Amino acid sequence: MSVLEDLRRTVADLHRELTRYELVIWTAGNVSARVPDRDLMVIKPSGVSYDELTPEAMVVTDLHGNLVEGDYSPSSDTAAHAYVYRHMPEVGGVVHTHSPYATAWAARGEPIPCVLTMIADEFGGDVPVGPFALIGDDSIGRGIVETLRESRSPAVLMRNHGPFTVGKDARAAVKAAVMLEDVARTVHFAHQLGTPKPIEQHHIDSLYARYQNVYGQ
Repeated sequence: MSVLEDLRRTVADLHRELTRYELVIWTAGNVSARVPDRDLMVIKPSGVSYDELTPEAMVVTDLHGNLVEGDYSPSSDTAAHAYVYRHMPEVGGVVHTHSPYATAWAARGEPIPCVLTMIADEFGGDVPVGPFALIGDDSIGRGIVETLRESRSPAVLMRNHGPFTVGKDARAAVKAAVMLEDVARTVHFAHQLGTPKPIEQHHIDSLYARYQNVYGQ
């Protein structure tokens, strides 16, 4: 199996995680993956049902969003994904959802505060808010990059739009999207009960370092 065939299958399979964790509805949301050592990416086609997202349905574009392989038009968020890959060479996967709780924070234009150890572990501090930007050109991508460059977080809440997450590969970006929705929901519940207590910065730094460098196999 070629690298492209393998990535098409991986990206198609990861879209099932978005529906499994109820991060998307209808045809909204998308996962992409950078093709190693080539200025290409694999991304979901635009407006195609999740039930029809086979490996063959995935499309390949260059890092300016131009179609290279595939029978469908690329996702409407392709320009944003491509901008991220061009300007953040360490990123190998990008995910966009409209998951309800994270998107509610984006609608408020309010960062998710680091009040849980899980937030410190995965996001390294508050989950930041990016600027309002219209879809269709590089505006969203610029906002993602500018915001994430000032943060350890792999997630950004684009104002009035929704979350984007990045990772060393597409699976890591999906994991960040799943965890983001979980903490967005929990912190929302905490606000209903009172004012959540922030974690002190030195504890955040310690938790983040352990999770990123020690935790797991």
